[in-house]
Amino acid sequence: MKVGYIGLGNMGAPMAAHLLEAGNEVVVHDIDIVRAGPLLERGAKWADNPAVLAQDTDVICTCVPGPVEMRELYLGERGLLVGVRPDVVLVDHTTNDPECVREVGARLSDVGASLLDAPLDGGREGALAGSLNLFVGGSEAELERVRPALECSARSVVHVGSLGSGSVTKIVHNALAMSIDLLLTESLTVGVKAGVALGSLVEAFGKGSIVSENMTFTQRMPATLFKGDFDARFALRLAHKDFELARDLCRKARVPTQLLDICGGEIAEALARGWGDRDRTAASMLQEERAGVTLRLAPAP
Repeated sequence: MKVGYIGLGNMGAPMAAHLLEAGNEVVVHDIDIVRAGPLLERGAKWADNPAVLAQDTDVICTCVPGPVEMRELYLGERGLLVGVRPDVVLVDHTTNDPECVREVGARLSDVGASLLDAPLDGGREGALAGSLNLFVGGSEAELERVRPALECSARSVVHVGSLGSGSVTKIVHNALAMSIDLLLTESLTVGVKAGVALGSLVEAFGKGSIVSENMTFTQRMPATLFKGDFDARFALRLAHKDFELARDLCRKARVPTQLLDICGGEIAEALARGWGDRDRTAASMLQEERAGVTLRLAPAP
């Protein structure tokens, strides 16, 4: 299968690598050609712009920061719509606005191409391991056509409904996941302030039924918050974008969300501190400040 891949950031680069490892012919593009270097060394081909990439690929996957970038990538002057051939399936992995997805999908349908929205769950850790979960909206028949390509980097590919449903699923999923981050931090600061060592809390929580399978607690926090290392795995500015998408979705659905609003406010405050390029877990430092507790574990001997 000849697969085009656009967007070679923390998620896209390892996903494109898995496609290569599976024996696919892969054509790549990114706004920064340097990101493509490791993939080109492994046999990927470079396309100078999205329109050129679209002219000679069977499946096209895209993974960009948000709706603005996705719309420009597909509908811009040298965008995918300019070069895409009929019967090609395009798969967008962006955490996106459902209305944007449907608008772009309609434009592609006019020229005989199909769009699936398939946002990702699992973070960079899952992308590197090839164990992502995909929430897919769009034609189930088109999904089956491209499923082998998607399964190169995913342990599960779940069809959730019509086009745009993948984005809705991911928006509410991300809002839940990022709120859990903040609730975990709050609970840990209470426990430490009340006299229990952080290491003991981490061990106890890790064996408990509530968080023992939670990736934030078992992988992300140990790599970020507990080390004081906030190099972005998933940038806080992207977390803020996702909460804004969630807020817009809630408003349109006329659903009050008091708890999600509080957590979204925490992300917004962290962004206002200038932490947008740090990992999303940097927002936990707000609670550390309020509680007068620093949640850091000593390195293992």
